[in-house]
Amino acid sequence: MKALFIGGTGIISSAITKQLSETGCELYLLNRGNRNESLPANVKTLQADINDEAHVARLIEDLSFDVVADFIAFRPEQLERDYRLFAGKTKQFIFISSASAYQKPLSDYRVSESTPLANSYWEYSRNKIACEDYLMKQYRENGFPITIVRPSHTYDERSIPLGVHGSKGSWQVAKRMLENKPVIIHGDGTSLWTMTHNGDFARGFIGLMGNLHAIGESVQITSDETLTWNQIYAAIADALGVKLQAVHVSSEFLAASSSEDYTGGLIGDKANSVVFDNAKLKRLVPGFVATTRFDQGIRGTVEHILAHPELQTEDREFDAWCDRVIGALEGALAAIRE
Repeated sequence: MKALFIGGTGIISSAITKQLSETGCELYLLNRGNRNESLPANVKTLQADINDEAHVARLIEDLSFDVVADFIAFRPEQLERDYRLFAGKTKQFIFISSASAYQKPLSDYRVSESTPLANSYWEYSRNKIACEDYLMKQYRENGFPITIVRPSHTYDERSIPLGVHGSKGSWQVAKRMLENKPVIIHGDGTSLWTMTHNGDFARGFIGLMGNLHAIGESVQITSDETLTWNQIYAAIADALGVKLQAVHVSSEFLAASSSEDYTGGLIGDKANSVVFDNAKLKRLVPGFVATTRFDQGIRGTVEHILAHPELQTEDREFDAWCDRVIGALEGALAAIRE
């Protein structure tokens, strides 16, 4: 198989790149080269900014592929560019959409590919929906061989997956835990969520590559394990070797009190209970199963981050905001009790 990844070094794509490199696939990555230093030796690179369409067209002029996958497209105009570049040059084009595009609020907590796409809370999700609409139009009208993949909350060894964190990443929450400070969990922590290790995601994704039954289809790839947010934070604290001190705060309050996009990220996504039905993926990729239980996967993530100080980015502004929110709740409770 000959494949081209646009991106290829992110949370999701890095695991696919690694696994594919072990299969004999002729794999090309098209990116700006900022994170290519640790790529497997047999992966080929095309260094370019995908937004420089003329340059990319010259680079791929004499190339064609069995699969092209775009991991970094977020708006319809980027897919229009991809269509111009790769129509007639690939047997399958895979677009990475998002499970956040599913209807919010959900009419049924069980989510499958037939769940309607509608998210009035988050522009990111609406853009992904528009991207899907554009690609399906090209498939129906022009035979462009598309496959749409919808990941949910996927994590790797470089970042701890959380519900509430600041713009500089999740380390500050882990730091608060290590310092025995309280951490914020949205809602009452009992809503249901799914965490998927990127290694598990990669196996499902690779099974869709070159799969003729996946052409024209949308497929979600997630773990079958369902957790509450209380269980997620408890597993993280356990991996850090500390006792969790949780403060539960309503998602609406968090969205109203922060400059972060908690309206989209929480109310339009993580505050909703979701249980994913992966039956379609398992029909297309017989034998697929996500094998990394969250408490096991997050232990590996925590160990890796603690061993790599460059991944421990502090966020003092977020830390101070957490203290203000927790202080405001404590003050309100004290006032009521007077």
